[in-house]
Amino acid sequence: MHKAKKKFGQNFLVDENIIADIVSAINPQFGDNMVEIGPGLGALTRPLLKRLKCLHVVEIDRDIIERLESDYPQPNEKLVIHAGDALKFDLATLPSPLRIAGNLPYNISSPLLFHFADHADRIADMHFMLQNEVVERMVAEPSTPAYGRLSVMLQYRFYMEKLLDVPPESFRPAPKVNSAIVRMIPLPADRIEVKNEALFARIVGAAFGHRRKTLRNTLREFLGENEFAELGINPQLRAENLSVSEFAKVTSHVDAGK
Repeated sequence: MHKAKKKFGQNFLVDENIIADIVSAINPQFGDNMVEIGPGLGALTRPLLKRLKCLHVVEIDRDIIERLESDYPQPNEKLVIHAGDALKFDLATLPSPLRIAGNLPYNISSPLLFHFADHADRIADMHFMLQNEVVERMVAEPSTPAYGRLSVMLQYRFYMEKLLDVPPESFRPAPKVNSAIVRMIPLPADRIEVKNEALFARIVGAAFGHRRKTLRNTLREFLGENEFAELGINPQLRAENLSVSEFAKVTSHVDAGK
């Protein structure tokens, strides 16, 4: 029996009903270009393989890779194993449009989400198991406690929907947190209002760097008093009160003034 490794943030899904619900939500089709991040002990891998012509998996744990290679000797037309860190894996090496699924390691979930966002133009959709708190932040609306930098930085690129809650007892070992499944679908290019992504990231980071401070203080590097009025934004508001579109509007304004 494989022992979960803390350094890889491993918690293995064992609840068959939850597994069935996730596969149903993904709804894999035979010819899909699908990659699973962190297959672990194969809870999702096995049911996905039953419905796909080929599945790519990315795994960092050598012990798990050996188990997979024992069941699916490489090279294999059905299961293609990519050994290594998902944060460094080049999605451009796989055919697009790509569908991504997985139980993401909770300790590196945000960096992984941003890594995948960089390849959004090659992705059809993504279905991930994440810590519930992270999912709530991803889908949060403005002026709510969970709304923050993660919400804005992902919502400008993706349509996101929380699909179902997953309790700790669905895993071995049971994590100390609740989990949830989220669906992420890249927005069409003509729906993305941001043109200068690096500037957008700087502005969003500055605004949320001091959550309790007003925009007059957090964005003083970017906007003068008269510019707030020009944009129709109250400088007494805080970052959590601005919508993704308003952050995009600020970015476009600053970018045009360079």
